[in-house]
Amino acid sequence: MMKHALAAQAAMRFSRPKLIQSSRIAAGRGGSFSAAEDSTTDEDSEDEPFTDLKTLAAQADLPNDFWQVQKVVRYLKIGNQTATIISLCNLVDFDLTKDYCQLAIMDAGGLEVLANLLETDDFKCKLGSLRILRLITVHPSIRRSVTLMGGIELMIGILSDSSQELQLLATETLANLAKFKRARRVVRKHGGIPKLVDLLDVDISKYVEENEDTRKAASEDNANVATAKVADLDLTLDVQVARGAAHALWALSKSKRNKNVIKRAGGLPLLAKLVKMRNTSILIPVIGTLQECASEKTYCVAIMQSEGMIADLVKNLHTDSHKLKMLCASAIFRLAEEDDSRHLVRLHGGLELLVDLIADPDNQSNKELMAAVTGAIWKCATGNDENVQRFQELELMQLLISLLRDNSDALDDLQFNPQKMGVLTNVVGAMAECTATQANIDIIKNEDGLAPLIKLINTDGPELLVNVSRALGECAGDKEALEKMRKLDGVRLLWSLLKHSSEKVQASAAWALSPCIQNAANSGDMVRSFVGGLELICSLLASTDTDVLAAVCYAIANIARDKENLAVITDHGVIEKLSKLANTEVDSLRAKLAEAIANCCDWAGNRAMFGQAGAVAPLVNYLASSDLDVHRSTSVALYQLSKDPWNCVTMHQNGVVPHLLRLIGSEDEDVQEASADCLQNIRKLALACEKFRYQHMKS
Repeated sequence: MMKHALAAQAAMRFSRPKLIQSSRIAAGRGGSFSAAEDSTTDEDSEDEPFTDLKTLAAQADLPNDFWQVQKVVRYLKIGNQTATIISLCNLVDFDLTKDYCQLAIMDAGGLEVLANLLETDDFKCKLGSLRILRLITVHPSIRRSVTLMGGIELMIGILSDSSQELQLLATETLANLAKFKRARRVVRKHGGIPKLVDLLDVDISKYVEENEDTRKAASEDNANVATAKVADLDLTLDVQVARGAAHALWALSKSKRNKNVIKRAGGLPLLAKLVKMRNTSILIPVIGTLQECASEKTYCVAIMQSEGMIADLVKNLHTDSHKLKMLCASAIFRLAEEDDSRHLVRLHGGLELLVDLIADPDNQSNKELMAAVTGAIWKCATGNDENVQRFQELELMQLLISLLRDNSDALDDLQFNPQKMGVLTNVVGAMAECTATQANIDIIKNEDGLAPLIKLINTDGPELLVNVSRALGECAGDKEALEKMRKLDGVRLLWSLLKHSSEKVQASAAWALSPCIQNAANSGDMVRSFVGGLELICSLLASTDTDVLAAVCYAIANIARDKENLAVITDHGVIEKLSKLANTEVDSLRAKLAEAIANCCDWAGNRAMFGQAGAVAPLVNYLASSDLDVHRSTSVALYQLSKDPWNCVTMHQNGVVPHLLRLIGSEDEDVQEASADCLQNIRKLALACEKFRYQHMKS
């Protein structure tokens, strides 16, 4: 080290290379942001445990390397070209992964010098500067400083350099810088994304063929390990540059606008091509970028499926890399929003691999991996009966209940443990989807799966509570399971979720309460036993969320089947509140609202109150809908309302007769009967009026 320092001092007599003043860089490039952008909060995408400069300065005794690094930075500032290169070599000899070495460079003003060196024509100066920046830009404070002084624009320029070695270092440095929010915006605005995408276009045919041969020759257990090792040793420089570009695009894809730019630049087909390789170091950033882009349904799903992406993702679940498994499972989670993707996962044997991953005890301590895998299972089971049936054959429900028990023992720290929260959310979501079959409900009931589910109602995660409500609501369709839920106080706890601030939680809880009310023995007494419960559910009719209103209307329709409960909710003003909702044009709400109105008409006085509140005329318009559920509930509601003569007059004036005549020919018998009965009541009133008028004229 002293030898380098003496050489630097000797070289100070010679002329220095022409460098750009750092003040110009900071003012010129740093001032390119608009006022609106400056007002945006700039945050790093990862919370990393790095020491800041103030904390380091507060330490009583700093490491000796801190002062040595600062001394070398001073030589770097004042030396000539030879001294600059020697100083750069000297800096690289330090352990720049230590935060005190990184901060020493920044504190001594070394970042400005390193940025200036990127604008020189000397290859060695550029190379040395990039090697140092690549290592020190992992520190959040340095990322911010380099971004604000205009270092990103210099990196983007180097991406077009003829030297692949410089390109590689530039891409790796950009991957670090892009974890800073403003840096992602700067890269996009200065055209860095198309340049990074262009670097992905490399010839990988040799590696794919070698990897296929290796995988055929090796055993199934060790194939991926051997392939990764061979490929890492043999990767050419252009493929390494593509790997660095993939890392940079992965960090940049945290931004929605950047995803769109990647699409327009043609990045997704090139990334999909790289997935054919069997090299872990390349697959991790490539699949990481793809799973980030998969959140944009408009274009990602179609491209990934056309490129055979699902098959490649399933194959990579065999790897020994936990991170790669996690990324593949996360990508499947995103893609499985579409039913075609769910079918392809099953077709390529992905369901078995996912179940094997959560069944492996070695994986269960890795919460990040478990969250991704359980999320993929949840989405694959969503609305797909064939996948649910296959999961049942693989005994998935027993594994989910075991995971649920293991992760719900201590819930006090759940809000501070997002990974554990993610695992529970996905596990319960998968359980809710698998309750589509009675066999899985029986397993939950007999394997004591209800108790941990009910215990989770006391947590505060909205997504978790939505899934818990759905799972319990499905189980409530089984009378034995419902009886166990009542003994565990599950129905009361579900009712308490109606007070939650999240509208999604309110809606899911209200949907779950309806089967509880329908299937419970003495449901009227059960509902009245919840103090303030009826008043609470009536108050939710003032919500502005359509799903909440539909769920609450359905719950009220079931509550109103009990005459005593109907009297209570009438006193709480349910008639006026339901009537105010009658002008809705949303069919899902119309169906449940009409059902609630029909059941509330069992009390004779309520029929006249609905007419006075103006609910009858809008119901007539419901019959113009094409939804059969709307026809069924509305025809019953109109029949009940037609028992009041003034309501018949209102219906007739609003043209209900042609609609009823049409619905008498419906394929649904309930619609036929209710329409005919309503028409009969209107006709009876008309005949009575005719008879009265005839008698009046005769007299």
